[in-house]
Amino acid sequence: MTARTARISRRLTLLLTGGIVLLWLLGAAFSVLVMQEEIDEVFDSALEETAQWLLPLATDAVEGRPASSPGLLGEPDNDDEYLTFQLRSRDGTVLLRSHDAPGAPYTGTLDLGYSESQHHHVYTIASGNYFLQVAEPLWHRQEALMESAGALLLPLAGLVPVSILVILWSVRQGLTPMRLLQGAIGARDGGNLNPIEDTGWPEEIGGTVQAVNRLLLRLRAALEAERVFAATSAHELRTPVATALAQTQRLLAELESGLTQEEAQARGRRIEATLHRLGALVEKLLHLSRAEAGIGLSETENNLLPVLRLVIEELAMQPEAARQLSLAIAEGASLRARMDIDAFSIVVRNLVENALAYGDPDTPVEIAVPDDRTISVRNDCAAIPPEILSQLTQRFVRGNRAGEGPDGSGLGLAIAETILRQTGGRLELLSPVLGQDGGFEARIRLSA
Repeated sequence: MTARTARISRRLTLLLTGGIVLLWLLGAAFSVLVMQEEIDEVFDSALEETAQWLLPLATDAVEGRPASSPGLLGEPDNDDEYLTFQLRSRDGTVLLRSHDAPGAPYTGTLDLGYSESQHHHVYTIASGNYFLQVAEPLWHRQEALMESAGALLLPLAGLVPVSILVILWSVRQGLTPMRLLQGAIGARDGGNLNPIEDTGWPEEIGGTVQAVNRLLLRLRAALEAERVFAATSAHELRTPVATALAQTQRLLAELESGLTQEEAQARGRRIEATLHRLGALVEKLLHLSRAEAGIGLSETENNLLPVLRLVIEELAMQPEAARQLSLAIAEGASLRARMDIDAFSIVVRNLVENALAYGDPDTPVEIAVPDDRTISVRNDCAAIPPEILSQLTQRFVRGNRAGEGPDGSGLGLAIAETILRQTGGRLELLSPVLGQDGGFEARIRLSA
């Protein structure tokens, strides 16, 4: 968990720093574009104003001096001049120029207004037979633009490392509640499943704390249920095992004392019945284990009606189902649901076996499919009190048998209810049956 927190810190730091740098670069690029337009406007205006100011001066200077080679205006100095000029005649001859201006004409033609040569931005203005060209080196504007862009980008050199440190510190401070929650969760184990104090946490973590507390409560309830289940299972298994062992030991002792064949066969049948009961209990425990493992839900929708028919046919062939099993399916009814076929067969088998075990042996068990989402299993018996009916889906809770025979395992209804709950369905228990004074009905409601 520590390594994950460190990776989150670094990732957030890099993302936030990168975002700041990117926004700064985008802002600087936009500013450079704006400055380029402004610099062009300012320098073009300077060229135009300089030309208008120099034209009469240069014209007077040329007219007041004898015609000869091109003259120079002004005193030479060691400073670089950004603006230079040439006064030219109509035929293009250079009559007068500044000290830093080239001797050759700036341009081959004398077009009025702004133009550009290989090395200069040029502005041309005319008066009579004279043309004045004021020029600015191309590199001058580029240099001004680069200096302005550098002034915008230079702070990044100091901003990036400072931003990394500030953001890293801020992120680590912001993740402090997560580290505290990590420690609180780490302190929980099998001996300490107490809820985490849910006050004082930031709003973003409060929901996580509540979810963890709900998980801890469910885990504690599950562990407690497992402890009870293990203890009860051991007790339930110990009784038939001890009974079978005692009867076997008695059989051996009586065989030595001259037990008759009929008595030995009767004793053997009692041992066989006890072992059958033990096997049935083990099978129920395996069913419950599979149910709790979450076998109920299927990824695809299955047709469960053939499965229902097959389970009823198999149960009808067993000796304990000697009385008739009645299956009634409404016309057009279909049972399609996202439920595992094996899980569905376990649910139906347990409900029908429960009805056979606790129902009146002289009355058939009625299985009905009244619609596409409902299966009901009814048996005749005395009405079950509401306080007992509400507990029948708990493990190892048994009702009163209507006939002779050993008690059931007390797991059938619990298994059916667990599987149906996993699939989004539900198990409804009714007693007495609607319209009767007695009876018991287990009703399956499949999920839509």
